[in-house]
Amino acid sequence: MESNQLFSIRKAVADDVPLILQFILDLAEYEQLRHEVVTDEDTLRTWIFERHGAEVLIAQEGDEPVGFALYFHNFSTFLGRCGIYLEDLFVRPEHRGKGYGLALLKRLAAIAVEEGCGRLEWWCLDWNKPSIDFYLSLPAQPMDEWTVYRVAGEDLTNLARSG
Repeated sequence: MESNQLFSIRKAVADDVPLILQFILDLAEYEQLRHEVVTDEDTLRTWIFERHGAEVLIAQEGDEPVGFALYFHNFSTFLGRCGIYLEDLFVRPEHRGKGYGLALLKRLAAIAVEEGCGRLEWWCLDWNKPSIDFYLSLPAQPMDEWTVYRVAGEDLTNLARSG
């Protein structure tokens, strides 16, 4: 755990599942994507803590959870090693501007270095100027030459059946 007297970062445990879900819902609301959230506590518990598909860091101010980072490992064939993909980073609006988002990113970078990973990466919505400005200050580099593609839901099922 990383901490000072008021702020700490810890790894989430299974008892944090309701909190993790609430952070996801809060983030979805901020991103105007609440209608896309279909997960529930059981699904999160299964995929994060039983199948170990992702990991979560919880940022706390004293005993109050103020933010989270959900991440997982991916693999770069060009680097020949894993990287960390940050799926979600969220700090509650009333706690922004205190350095908590930066602290979460620094902790993720430290985890990547400790584990010998080749990179830390994430996506950001094009309209989210405050986050983009923050990421550029790190300095993170936008990958403008790449386009993200996705197959999900019924399209994923249909693609799988078409083979």
